[in-house]
Amino acid sequence: ASARRDKPFVCINCAAIPPNLLEAELFGHEKGSFSGASAMRKGKFEVAVGGTLFLDEIGDMTHDLQAKLLRVLQEKVVQRLGSNAEIPVDVRIISATNRQLNDAVKTGEFRLDLFYRLNVLPIHLPPLRERDGDVDLLALYFLARYNQQQHRNVLFTGDALQRLEAYDWPGNVRQLENIIERLVVMSDTDSIGHEEIDRILGTETVITLDDLESDGGNRYVASPETTAVQSFKPHKRVSAGERARIIEVLRESDGNKTLAARRLGLSTRQLYYRLFKLNIEH
Repeated sequence: ASARRDKPFVCINCAAIPPNLLEAELFGHEKGSFSGASAMRKGKFEVAVGGTLFLDEIGDMTHDLQAKLLRVLQEKVVQRLGSNAEIPVDVRIISATNRQLNDAVKTGEFRLDLFYRLNVLPIHLPPLRERDGDVDLLALYFLARYNQQQHRNVLFTGDALQRLEAYDWPGNVRQLENIIERLVVMSDTDSIGHEEIDRILGTETVITLDDLESDGGNRYVASPETTAVQSFKPHKRVSAGERARIIEVLRESDGNKTLAARRLGLSTRQLYYRLFKLNIEH
């Protein structure tokens, strides 16, 4: 809806380019400014003037480049490598990272002043396991895409979608997409039921959320109702010891899974995942 909507949208992955080349990519360079610079080249900032520059994986940017980026954001000018001329740039910055920049600031890996320059309108993307209803929508979307690509007409049964919805998806959307593509390519029939979903998800559980270095920055906060009962951290591996407590709370809730999930400090999806993993009839 902004006035920049018809202007350039330029993207760059800060983690995919070596630091010595990233500076030239961002700010441009003059002819002969370094070995191989056979012509003048505009940087991403200049290309994006009037529009938006998307800095992906900004948490991996080196300290030297962080300082130079901070100056650009403060002064709204860039200097190409090999030049002292200042070029005005009017660019909206959108940045993304899979790291917790708050923690990186505390450890000195990310500049505090740059963090506050960037942290104007933060948007937190919760993991797939916390987004009720998104698994069904995404699964059907990817199914349609890969049916078209593979010239198939594979369909999910209702219980297949329930199995996908109940899974905890430590790999988030990319993992879901890969599994749907695998199902479309490998399925011998045009109807996929819960048995095939159970089989393929069984191979995925080799990697669990506990095996990851962190939970992607998502913190668990128990609801007030969890004070009276044992709460479960959703990013922890499901244990057999939870089974009795879940059955007890379900009984107290008269089978109402939404209410039971709230009392256990879980989302509905996380409860369904535990029902599936612990083989609790529902």
